[in-house]
Amino acid sequence: MRETTNPPVSGEKLQKVLARMGLGSRREVEGWIAAGRVLVNGEQAVLGCRVDSLDQITLDGRPLKRDLNTEVVRRVIIYNKPEGEVCTRDDPEGRPTVFDRLPRLKQGRWINIGRLDINTTGLLLFTTDGELANRLMHPSWQMDREYAVRVMGEVDEAMIERLTTGVMLEDGPARFTDVVTAGGEGINRWFHVCLLEGRNREVRRLWESQGVRVNRLKRVRFGPVFLGPELPVGRWREMAQQELDTLSAEVELRPVSLPEASQQEKEKRKRQARKPSLHTPRPLRRTKPKR
Repeated sequence: MRETTNPPVSGEKLQKVLARMGLGSRREVEGWIAAGRVLVNGEQAVLGCRVDSLDQITLDGRPLKRDLNTEVVRRVIIYNKPEGEVCTRDDPEGRPTVFDRLPRLKQGRWINIGRLDINTTGLLLFTTDGELANRLMHPSWQMDREYAVRVMGEVDEAMIERLTTGVMLEDGPARFTDVVTAGGEGINRWFHVCLLEGRNREVRRLWESQGVRVNRLKRVRFGPVFLGPELPVGRWREMAQQELDTLSAEVELRPVSLPEASQQEKEKRKRQARKPSLHTPRPLRRTKPKR
């Protein structure tokens, strides 16, 4: 009996192609495919399908133009989120969103790297490169997040030990990788904490599991990116080439040159950099383990 073999698989995975085009992170694109929003050659796409340069891709009935030879456009914005903004593009309640203040793009769109809840302030990253966004958010890369947090209630060494050893939350075990006292008096005390996940309200829920309440929360670092003193609340700035190369190397992506900016765009970035800061965070030692 003749042995049969599977035909070779050609092309790239659909979600990777769309992410590289800057349409969204891989996770977002996978959701679109599962919801039936993406067609390939007129047929509904399925997760894991592969496409090549001859395939016609449609998103929400709109044909997508792509040039496989075009260099990836990788831009990253650092944003200091104020309280009261939500991390969504369109809010049904009409609340301001973190996308409202960002510069407009001629093609692609800004992809939010991680989220902060409406009452949390501080560092948010946005990129035009879906593959970069995917790697920075994927648990396997273990990007540590650092927060400045003010809690109300008594905090002792036994409590800190439990928070760094691990406690059971409703969605599984969780812990801080580091907790450092950062001042305060009475029942309101400041701490800097680090964790390696981005679960919903995880910092708040960890402290609440110990019977204390968080009344101020600000993210001050994401992986190698710090919220620096040049960026006041509600302002953004775009990463320079060296910063972008450092961030790309952190998740083992080859460097990509920034597109040439117009003189007007360069002046705008300079104005952003000259703005005074309202808060200078106290950084912790990085906790990302060696791969």
